[in-house]
Amino acid sequence: MRLPIHQVDAFTDCPFCGNPAAVMPLDAWLPDALLLSIAKENNLSETAFFVPEGEGFRIRWFTPRNEVDLCGHATLASAFIILTELQPSWPRVALFSRSGPLAVARDGDRFRLDFPSRPPRSVPVPRGLEAALGARALETWQSRDLVALLDSERTVRELEPDMGAVAALEAFGVVVTAKGESADFVSRFFVPKEGIPEDPVTGSTHCNLVPLWAERLGKTRMRALQVSPRGGELFCELKGDRVDIGGKAVKVLEGVFIL
Repeated sequence: MRLPIHQVDAFTDCPFCGNPAAVMPLDAWLPDALLLSIAKENNLSETAFFVPEGEGFRIRWFTPRNEVDLCGHATLASAFIILTELQPSWPRVALFSRSGPLAVARDGDRFRLDFPSRPPRSVPVPRGLEAALGARALETWQSRDLVALLDSERTVRELEPDMGAVAALEAFGVVVTAKGESADFVSRFFVPKEGIPEDPVTGSTHCNLVPLWAERLGKTRMRALQVSPRGGELFCELKGDRVDIGGKAVKVLEGVFIL
């Protein structure tokens, strides 16, 4: 069995920046154990698999450890392959997922993701969080991830968390964010519990961050930076119960899995 594979850097137009994702188009679903083994072999934060369904595709995302319910950068990477190579005449692609219907549309040289808005709920600062981060959390919120507000973009950029302590917290991952100097807001995302010390650029966390910052800044359109070492740029808009996340992508590798 020979399966095509693409590696795409998402939320950037510069190779070796943004967030790399493996993209694997399939004709039909393989056993889940095999999908997870492929994701482990790829050893990237996410591998996206998709198969044709109706007038679009069913999409699934796997970390090297398990399947997740939503992933932005691997969705952008998948849509980039679909809309530039597999179906280049399409203006948009419909995607069906564990998180409901998604869509990605062309927007000049960008691609716009239509994702659910997931406003986090305010929670007290969890015990151990500030020690794990090595910084004071001004406020905290909880959704799938724990979100911590820090005092400045500089603090977010210079943070060096204790990954073992972060992994011990009761959360899938930890997002740190602050009002931006070079953008409307900045963030970083740590997921050591899933074998990903730091995710370079994360679309799914912006389902939390966009409604949060829209309320704090009093506007619905925002430019965001994820200030990981690789870095990435996201163009965001809150649209009621949906979040529009725009970004660019570039393919850096293609090949064939031989099984």
